[in-house]
Formats: sequence, C-alpha cells, structure tokens
Amino acid sequence: MFQDLDATLKAMLSDGEAPEALRGADVSFVTPDKDFKPTRDTVNLFLHDVQENRMLRDQAPLLEHVVDDGFVSRRPPMRVDCTYLATVWSHKTEGVRTEDEHRLLGELFLWLSRFSVIDERFLQGSVAQPPQLHPLPTSVGQPKDSTGGMGQFWTALGVAPRLALSFNVTLGLQQPEEPERYPQVRDIQVQPSSSHPTLRGRLLQKLDGTAQPVPGAHVEVVEAGRDTVVGPLGDFSFAHLDFGTYTLLVRLAGRPDVRTRVEYVSGRDVHEVVLPQP
Repeated sequence: MFQDLDATLKAMLSDGEAPEALRGADVSFVTPDKDFKPTRDTVNLFLHDVQENRMLRDQAPLLEHVVDDGFVSRRPPMRVDCTYLATVWSHKTEGVRTEDEHRLLGELFLWLSRFSVIDERFLQGSVAQPPQLHPLPTSVGQPKDSTGGMGQFWTALGVAPRLALSFNVTLGLQQPEEPERYPQVRDIQVQPSSSHPTLRGRLLQKLDGTAQPVPGAHVEVVEAGRDTVVGPLGDFSFAHLDFGTYTLLVRLAGRPDVRTRVEYVSGRDVHEVVLPQP
C-alpha cells in the first residue's frame, strides 16, 4: 500500500501541468542520509511517520447489498496519516546549488498546495483499486518540530540540516478480513406473546427505488422513555412493553428527527419505519 502511495506522489510530480523543473527532477523515496548523493536534481520524499488519524475514525459498519445473497458487513477503512519529509537536492556547485534548491523547493511547495485532495488521475496500484472510500486529503507545511527535534533528526542521519517541508496524506487502509454475511430477509414470522410482548420493527430508507436498512440509528419509544440502536439489518425491538399506541422517535446523524405513531396490539407487533429520501 505505501509503495503505491509513493508511486501516486511520483505521478503528481511528473504530471504535464507540473512545473518543468519538477518534471525534470528525479524523485526518490530513500532515506536522505550521509550516503545519499544524487547526481541529478532530485526531489526526495522520505516517509518518516505513519499514524492512525483517530479524529477520522468511523465505527459504523459498511453494509453492501448483494443481489439474492443478502448483505455483507465490513469494518470501515482505517484512516492513516502518512507524513513525508520533502527535500530537494541540486547537483550544481556550492555557489548556485543553494539558489537552485530554494527555487525548486518553492515550486514543490506551490505545486503540492494546489491539491487539497489527491486527484484520482494520479492514484496508482492498490491506492486506486479497489477505490478509496474517502478522498485522500493532503496538507503541506513545515515539520512539526522545526527546532531541536529536526536538528536531532539530521544529526542522526549524519548530514548537515537542510531546508525541508512536510507533506501529509491521509490514506484509507482496509482491514484484511472476511466480511460478515447476513441472509436476505424474505419473510417475517410474528409470534406475539401476551405475557411478555415485544414491539419489533425495521428502519428502512428508499434508495434507487429499493428499501435499504438503516443501521446505527437511534429509535426511542417516547412514552416509555426507552431507546435502542438499530441493528445491521435495520432491526430494532423493545421487550416487555405493554400493548398500546406509541410514538417512535428516530434520530440519525446529519438528518432531521422523524416521529411516527404505531398501534402496538396482539398480532401486530412488527412495524416498518421508512425514512424520507435525504
């Protein structure tokens, strides 16, 4: 995965609209230590930090409808911040080298800043297929610690400190695991119990002309002051609830609350709630 992200960034720098100096430079991803001595103008993108972005962590499962086979549920991809240290290296002599490196680094900064998310045309390998669930956001700036920490970094590499900028890409990594499978719901058997009645239901929404389950929403029986979370197949239930007329309140992030009245009686304890199209 990370090698395909490298290839994606290389495609960005070699794009026909990129500055000529960037297109003509070599692109390297090796560690820029004391043994790194390129013989041509080079842009070095050193991947030095990989961390999960917990601010973007999503706990809701991904449901996919498989025709005639029901549904599959899988965990959402992990959102991972990949931070590169970008440096430029000129092959020219000392007097001109610094000027060339500053010019090239400036063009690199401006080019990368054009992309708040990486354009799909640059995506390579496993970054492109299967498609990313979310766009790949980027940020460009100076290293997080540009004083003592960066000094120690260059000292550890055995080279003099260099002007550098950080480039961050947030990548989606799918867990390598088999999804959970759920059969297609073909019928519902109602078995009411007068001694321990249970109000049951399914929360659905219309998408592309078909009714799809809405997992993760909150359903509340207003009069009883009880609530529950809708299951993977859109199912919800309230046990030990007396027969009667109730108000079901549906809450779903990003959408208005929905209220519906249901007549809960013996022989009619399953109710479908269909949300309006978003």
